[in-house]
Amino acid sequence: MKTIFSGIQPSGSLTIGNYVGAIRQFVELQETHNCFFCIVDEHAITVPQDRLQLRKNIRSLAALYLAAGINPEKATLFIQSEVPAHTQLGWMMQSINYMGELERMTQFKDKSEGKDAVSAALFTYPSLMAADILLYQAEIVPVGDDQKQHLELTRDLAQRFNNRFLEVFTIPEISIPKVGARIMSLQEPTKKMSKSDENIKASIFMLDEPKQIEKKIKSAVTDSEGIVRYDKENKPGVTNLLDIHSAFSGETIAELEAKYEGKGYGDFKQGVADAVISVLKPIQDRYYEILDSNELDEILDEGAEKASRTANKTIQKAKKAMGLGRVRK
Repeated sequence: MKTIFSGIQPSGSLTIGNYVGAIRQFVELQETHNCFFCIVDEHAITVPQDRLQLRKNIRSLAALYLAAGINPEKATLFIQSEVPAHTQLGWMMQSINYMGELERMTQFKDKSEGKDAVSAALFTYPSLMAADILLYQAEIVPVGDDQKQHLELTRDLAQRFNNRFLEVFTIPEISIPKVGARIMSLQEPTKKMSKSDENIKASIFMLDEPKQIEKKIKSAVTDSEGIVRYDKENKPGVTNLLDIHSAFSGETIAELEAKYEGKGYGDFKQGVADAVISVLKPIQDRYYEILDSNELDEILDEGAEKASRTANKTIQKAKKAMGLGRVRK
């Protein structure tokens, strides 16, 4: 059984794009892999955070993952800052990570552009990200295209460490999630749906109430043709809604085109809303049931303990390899 690691940053609500593109696939992967799902709260503080909101986001994200189907008996769900080995190995990774490598990271350039004050942590966080992955000897790391550069750096750091010191780390494979529906903005269907979009009508969040979901979908951009047909180039809005409908109902695009043949966009949009709500409503019910419960705390406590057992074995090997600390006789 191969080991998978995935880090999730607690920065705002998750969209249905996050659900289709990541969470749902994680639920499937836990059946066949040894999965570590980490809420990377230490990555979140690379930019300013409100402490109370951050704590709320951490708990909310954990509850949402469990509500969506992550099973603590099959996967390990934990909070990064509750496993000290992450920051320990992150510092060790910084010692073999070169400035030039970090300067080439496009995400740092994007996030720091035009800002007067940029934290050193934002610059060096790829070292911590590498530590997150290498601690668990992850063989597979599922990432989107935006994180591929960081994973390539993680591979380089693992190989550099193994060559310079001792063979400690598994070289992780980069896994781009299987091709599926890419959920686009409801208001600008040529760009990806984002949890940080300033237009609240553009994104459907996993915790949106049914009426909100219905309202957003009914106001989604389509066209004046009035025909439900899949055509990314000429009908991006309708195509996006078809992708959403298919992702949540399980019906194929061809089946949906036939289903709405001769019907207007009103019926079609209602069908999309019904499909999304039917999947999200049970998740939301479970989310609110466990959000403030002792059950959630117990799961996160157990997750931190389980993660620490694996992480501590790796950190001890890495310290020994680098010559840190004492060797007990």
